[in-house]
Amino acid sequence: MGLRQGEALGLRWADVDTANGVLRVRKNRLRPKYLRGCGGDCGTKPGYCKKRVRKNEDTANMKSRAGRRVIGVPDELVRLLELHRREQARERAIAGEDWRESGFVFTSPVGEPLVPSTDYDTWKRLLADAKVRDGRLHDVRHTAATVLRILGVPEQVGMQIMGWSSTAMAARHQHVTGGILADVAQRVGGLIWEGAKEPDESGAKGSAGSP
Repeated sequence: MGLRQGEALGLRWADVDTANGVLRVRKNRLRPKYLRGCGGDCGTKPGYCKKRVRKNEDTANMKSRAGRRVIGVPDELVRLLELHRREQARERAIAGEDWRESGFVFTSPVGEPLVPSTDYDTWKRLLADAKVRDGRLHDVRHTAATVLRILGVPEQVGMQIMGWSSTAMAARHQHVTGGILADVAQRVGGLIWEGAKEPDESGAKGSAGSP
């Protein structure tokens, strides 16, 4: 559905309405930033300090009004989310007292919100397992935008789904595929040449002219 990585990782179950098939994008998952907790004695970067202390929040509000949006969810994805919820409940039972209830849709096996780098590593493994070409995680967002164009989704609706505030964003993310070009060619051909076949007032077919 074209969510940014931070938007997907920032989803909480309170944002997901499977009964009505919609989800609300309201928060963006932030990459963690740390301070040393050892007073500088470890000599490492803050992120590698064994006593590190996180200095930023888990999530932040979306920066733009366009980013805060409601998205319709296909029935197939609704079913997958329900299966995922049940799997998470199983992990909660296994973790017991170690479970950290955060309310996030996507968590570690003990309930902690996923770190973006962990999500990225999982994406890379999925690509390798599927034996498809390597690509950035953000490329999936470009694919989603292009699929909306292929489906003929009106620009205003596509902007709502993708969380764009300007048509310039659509131009940057939506790519014109060979299939789209071929479809346009067929439509133009059908319009022009079918029109040329229409009989004139004398009953004769129109003659072909230059392109």
